[in-house]
Amino acid sequence: MQSSNSYHQIQRVCVFCGSNTGTDPNFRKAAEALGTEIARRRWGMVYGGGSIGLMGVVADAVLAANGEVFGVIPEMLATKELLHTGVTRMHIAPSMHARKALMEQSADAFVAMPGGFGTFEELLEIITWAQLGLHAKPIGILNVGGFYNSLIDFFEKAITTGFIKATHRQLFVTAASPGDLLDKIVTHEMPQVKKWIRPSEG
Repeated sequence: MQSSNSYHQIQRVCVFCGSNTGTDPNFRKAAEALGTEIARRRWGMVYGGGSIGLMGVVADAVLAANGEVFGVIPEMLATKELLHTGVTRMHIAPSMHARKALMEQSADAFVAMPGGFGTFEELLEIITWAQLGLHAKPIGILNVGGFYNSLIDFFEKAITTGFIKATHRQLFVTAASPGDLLDKIVTHEMPQVKKWIRPSEG
């Protein structure tokens, strides 16, 4: 639940997730729970516009709970097999770059679920944009069944070896359940960052 001391007023959350459902049934369950929880909080969802995989599962869950879903899909992927025809609003972007830019502009926070290369790329890019001071919106990693443990450990290695500033570890929060993650996102205080950093600062 949101507290009276919330740092962030969320109207829409952007969800990054896989176009497959994965081998663990808990991934699907978490996507369903996340979509239901987003709608319960009366937030809208922004996502990649697909009807398949976890993308489709989380969108369907938001819609089933009478929530709003804004899909943004690149023209190259806007086929009848992939495009979700039941969302509240769909925008067909001319490119992947335009898609990601509109998703960022349209959301007040970001959540990454389990996924593949595309999900990882979206997550790392949105963290990088925050690191550069291009936005100060909260970012959450839904670490279902420890899916992201190895990546988070790798981030820690990059910190200890001097490639990421220790304070930048606070650019994102993690949790294993959707409710806990959304609670953290609402109250998370993003670190102060500079738009440009000296090479020695990493």
